[in-house]
Amino acid sequence: MTEKASSLVAGAKQWASLYGDYPNGDEGAVLTAALRARAAWDANDADTFAGMFVDNGSMLIGDTQLMSSEEIRTYLAEAFAAGWKGTTMQEQPREIRLLTPSVAIAIMEGGVVQAGTGALDPGNAERAMWVLVKRDGDWRVVSRQTCPIKN
Repeated sequence: MTEKASSLVAGAKQWASLYGDYPNGDEGAVLTAALRARAAWDANDADTFAGMFVDNGSMLIGDTQLMSSEEIRTYLAEAFAAGWKGTTMQEQPREIRLLTPSVAIAIMEGGVVQAGTGALDPGNAERAMWVLVKRDGDWRVVSRQTCPIKN
């Protein structure tokens, strides 16, 4: 196997591991939306991250409640240009639940990893709840909110 092919296989295996207990089926499809948002965060791409939300989507981040995909984009563009530059998101799925065929929640645990550290500081661990809706065959984020996990 060539070095490039080997690298692609390794990347695919790493990406597949992010699905945890939900690699297939409806739950896996739901989880794909959160994972695509995570990939956008890891690239510090505020436009793509906010684009995963419906127009009137919301995100509670810290004590800040953002009430539209545009507010999310603006907030993250500023954050990625300053203190959150180079940060990544680590989240593992704990529960994926379809409430209807087109509405689901995903409970994730993890948090934001500071640039250059490579590992989540346990003091920054959080639980995130994603509310997702299926529109035009694709899962999109309606709401994401986090709360700290106290150890």
